[in-house]
Amino acid sequence: MQLTPTSRTQHRRLAERGSFDVELINAIVDEAMFCHVGFAVDGRTVVIPTIHARVDDQLYLHGAVANAMLKSLADAVDVCVTITIADGLVLARSAFHHSMNYRSVMVFGTAARVDDIDEKRRALDALVEHVVAGRGADARPPTESEMRKTLVVRLPINEASAKVRRGGPVDDEEDLSLDVWAGVVPCQITFGTPEPAPEVESAVPPYLDQYTRG
Repeated sequence: MQLTPTSRTQHRRLAERGSFDVELINAIVDEAMFCHVGFAVDGRTVVIPTIHARVDDQLYLHGAVANAMLKSLADAVDVCVTITIADGLVLARSAFHHSMNYRSVMVFGTAARVDDIDEKRRALDALVEHVVAGRGADARPPTESEMRKTLVVRLPINEASAKVRRGGPVDDEEDLSLDVWAGVVPCQITFGTPEPAPEVESAVPPYLDQYTRG
């Protein structure tokens, strides 16, 4: 399935790296641990990092009911969410052609406040599972009081696009003979050994054993 390009999602530079493939967009959204949310309020442009979760074709964000970002988004302001995964440093023979391998998604639209209690619980469950798959079965679910203190908004993933760079450096032909190392340095997020909180006696759960993303 392909999303329909819009004036905001159409790729104008290096369009061959762009994609409107829903499966690719969803895969990048699901693998990335966090996103950046950009919006304008009271004449000021703000970009805030936060975690996210996808349920079907909806992107969910959450925070405290007093969270200025979420309160603004709940008022139906225009929003742009960007998600990026860095896959490698691309070192060319010339400084000009250095680059990065990456997978990215941009989602545009208008967010809406989630008031339905069942949808809100599903969204919060998805946020926990997005960060650590399997954790939702162990952790205590939110109480009614905690639910009231939490604001959740949804953004439909229907105006979005992906952009991906893969491969090695693209050097000018006249630079190929230079005695300069060129290639790709792969990069990924790594995680250390889980450190238990005080008074924890239970064993480290299986989903944290050699925890990785992607």
